[in-house]
Amino acid sequence: MPGNLPPETASFVGRAHELGLLRELLGGQRLVTLTGVGGVGKSRLALRAAGDPRRRPRDGVWWVELSPLRDGDLLTTTVAHAIGLANQSPHPLDEELCAWMADKELLIVLDTCEHLVAACRHLVGELLQSAPGLTVLVTSREPLGCPGEQVVEVSPLPCDGPDSDALALFRSRALAATPQAEDAFADPARAAVAAEVCRRLDGIPLALELAGARMRLWTLEQMADRLGVRFDLLADTSAPREPRHQTMRTAIGWSHELCEPLERLLWARLSVFTGDFDIAAARSVCSGGPLPAVRVERVLAGLVAKSVVRCTRERGAGARYRLLDTIREYGQDWLAELGEVRVLADRHAHWYAALSQAADRGWMGPSQVDWYLRMTAEHAQLRTALEHLLRCDPTAALETAGALWFFWFSCGHVQEGRAFLERALKQASPAGAAYTQAQWALGLTALLQGELETAEAVGEECTRSAAALADPEPELRAAYLLAVAVLMPGDPLRALALVGPRARAGHGGRPTGPGWLLCRLATGYALCDLGRFQEALLEAQGLREACAELGERWLRTYADYILAFASFGLGHHAEAARHARAMLSGKRLLGDRFGMALGLDLLAAAVAAMGDGELAARLLGTGHAWWRTVGRPQMGSPSLTALRDEGERQARAAIGDEAYESAFLGGAAAPTG
Repeated sequence: MPGNLPPETASFVGRAHELGLLRELLGGQRLVTLTGVGGVGKSRLALRAAGDPRRRPRDGVWWVELSPLRDGDLLTTTVAHAIGLANQSPHPLDEELCAWMADKELLIVLDTCEHLVAACRHLVGELLQSAPGLTVLVTSREPLGCPGEQVVEVSPLPCDGPDSDALALFRSRALAATPQAEDAFADPARAAVAAEVCRRLDGIPLALELAGARMRLWTLEQMADRLGVRFDLLADTSAPREPRHQTMRTAIGWSHELCEPLERLLWARLSVFTGDFDIAAARSVCSGGPLPAVRVERVLAGLVAKSVVRCTRERGAGARYRLLDTIREYGQDWLAELGEVRVLADRHAHWYAALSQAADRGWMGPSQVDWYLRMTAEHAQLRTALEHLLRCDPTAALETAGALWFFWFSCGHVQEGRAFLERALKQASPAGAAYTQAQWALGLTALLQGELETAEAVGEECTRSAAALADPEPELRAAYLLAVAVLMPGDPLRALALVGPRARAGHGGRPTGPGWLLCRLATGYALCDLGRFQEALLEAQGLREACAELGERWLRTYADYILAFASFGLGHHAEAARHARAMLSGKRLLGDRFGMALGLDLLAAAVAAMGDGELAARLLGTGHAWWRTVGRPQMGSPSLTALRDEGERQARAAIGDEAYESAFLGGAAAPTG
């Protein structure tokens, strides 16, 4: 089943009644919201309910984590990206999202919505109205207030009796901290002490997990004694709150008091991160004063052992860490007490600005896939950094947004990138290398959104501003942008005149720079459009060799596409299919949805020309599904549309209309995740 549910990071205890209720509600209601205090386990319950194998929506179950998101304007973009819709249309994204979901049967989980209630209410209302097969499960400290919303208050775990869920969770977490804790729960008298600890913590799961982690150092009796003393002290000094919320805050405060001084300092400083982070970022952002960089990892390990920080491992991204929202909020309060809010926000933003610059420099090299995975993992942090820089350091914001051109253009974040670039350019002086780079990146986003006149105008501006710089690379990049802007609507002669001489001579640029390689790519496209397939083959072979020498994959796969297109034009259909498959293999590694859609159309045309109409129809159906996630089929290009139509014509001729439609629909149902 398609979807993106995250793995459960720990054993799940109890909640049989709630799971049964959710199973019933999700079977008949379209909007269900889990509410409750922080730390009560709303997200864990939602994850378990969403992953119920007895409920399998045709188009999958999709998890949208909203905890790191601070800008409600990016809500639709976040939801679209989570479900695999990398829409590049210039139309409002909420309209495109509604249209895309209209015929889908799926469950979406919006996790942690309390800071975006108004935005979530509006978007959920639109989606439910437009998509009759959609069900939405929400976790939030307060309801959304939508018509038809079914609210389920998640209560703490029951604490009564020796078999209570609260005691089972406490025991589970204590044993995870130290197997020796088993003895503490085997003796009935001591088990009663454990039950008292659970009652004192009101059965709140996060509080129980924090207490269980302390069993590494204490006996149950020590736990009960110290919990009582600390609880009374901290509760007396707390501001009036809802009782369970106060219990949670007090339990966190107790854990905070029991941390070493450097652990408390790191806890506060880590609260600057939205979402998860890696050790390199923690070391750079959070060191200073009494906490040197060399000690950060050891202190962080102590917080992980105490369940204050959670550690996960993601594919290609190594170890990642995060604070749960309730714990992060407590850390933010202490960071304010320390007077370090602004300095930590500055450090955070400039660390990710530097990371963006490093990724830009490394993108056209052997670590490209690693950079793709890493920057995808850092998406939430990049957003936070850019928002801060736009407020406090517009120059750095401009440099960072421009350096992330590959992230916006190649990794499926076109609409978000365009918004950041427009804001950064609006605040900047219209001169200099950083301005030209950001302007070029903006042109790329307009190009993918199909606003070709805008892309052409930006390309002209880039050409003028690049001419004032003592670096040929911006001129090459501007030439590529301008050439593709005129090539897509059908002017290959002008496009070739813009990039052909530069592709052959390099125009004084670096043969390893994106500008020269992109000009060679545009030259190959233009030659194909002109029917000069043998020349296109030579250009693409040269480009592919240059990319292979660099260890680069993204452009290399587009060289494979030109090789396939030129081979198809020359009637070498088996060669065309081979190159198209090579392209698709590379595009999967980089999550390039536009490239996947292009490649599937071309492979279908080659397969149809070889006589396999059924496979061609399935490929065209799958390509159609990928184009829907991009937003503009064939980008409105006459040559791309003609190629796709030729593949359909030959497939229909081979197997007939009825068989074609059946195979096409089968391909369209294939997952695009």
